[in-house]
Amino acid sequence: MVSFFGKKTASWVGVDIGSSSVKLVVLSRHGSLIGLDAYAVVSLPPTAVVDGNLQEVQAVTEAIGRAIKICGIKQGNAIAAVPSSAVIIKRMELSSAFSEVELEDQVKVEADQFIPYPLDEVALDFEILGESRSRPELNDLLLVACRRDDVDQREDAINAAGLKCEVVDVDTYAIERVFPMLLNDNLKSDEMVAIIDVGAATLTLNVMRDHKIIYNREQSFGGNDLTTNIHHQYGMAIDEVEQALRLGEISEEVQETVIQPFRLTVSQQVSRALQFFYSSGVQHQLTKIYLCGGVASIDGLVDIIGEELGIPVSIANPFEQMDIGVKVNKERLVKDTPALVKACGLALRSFDQ
Repeated sequence: MVSFFGKKTASWVGVDIGSSSVKLVVLSRHGSLIGLDAYAVVSLPPTAVVDGNLQEVQAVTEAIGRAIKICGIKQGNAIAAVPSSAVIIKRMELSSAFSEVELEDQVKVEADQFIPYPLDEVALDFEILGESRSRPELNDLLLVACRRDDVDQREDAINAAGLKCEVVDVDTYAIERVFPMLLNDNLKSDEMVAIIDVGAATLTLNVMRDHKIIYNREQSFGGNDLTTNIHHQYGMAIDEVEQALRLGEISEEVQETVIQPFRLTVSQQVSRALQFFYSSGVQHQLTKIYLCGGVASIDGLVDIIGEELGIPVSIANPFEQMDIGVKVNKERLVKDTPALVKACGLALRSFDQ
């Protein structure tokens, strides 16, 4: 079985393979203090990752290799993630009398009943959550499964770059893990908070309650629309556009003609995502929204969304309470932070939360 859960080691490098870039985050822990030692954001060719699938593994490997050099690490354990949309997650109850080997065999038998692929094409893992509340002779189990190709591609790309891929996680678990690092005020247990990730190709809404995701939805929309518009209207190469957007080096003309209208479009897409959430029958209103993903760094976007929705909105910043390493460019980190949230959540996997 593949390791979705794995064992904790001293530290892991969080590797977030997105549709437009690879993000690496290297954390360390000294007592109760977590430190950001290094990070990197390296662009990918537009065809390297499509709909969460690694179409050009070699290109991804090369990008990870460049990120490793930027971070100044020579080797290490890595943790990546597959999209939640590619994963089947199921809770089940099985007898506590099974030995470890018997339990693994029984999990495969149970999984074969609801996974729509042959088991030899599936990567799966399970974790015992504890004794069943209703029947003490049973254990509650959490099963996670996805197509083996989704896991193998990520492992191959990371291992070929010089790291050792120890665990392939699920991106929603990374968001749950990083959530406590975002909070700068006290929340009541029944309050709901949204983490909205606006990446290059996908807008993902995660609604949290009691530090757990209770609602997750993806819709096709992202920064690629903005990048393509600037590319077509001003003749800039795609990688030049992405770099300029990332560093905030955009002319006033581009700001007025392209970026300002795009900010309104983002706000409308966020509002649309929340309409789907509220139509699901939820009784409570959101208390706050945290915005992350590469698009979140666009100037003024937070204010526009906040005005549109009437809800406090802020940039997700998991590094605010961390010790920032001396080799980290703090000014650049401010611009890159929204894109690093998922990679940070992956890197946090190695620490007790």
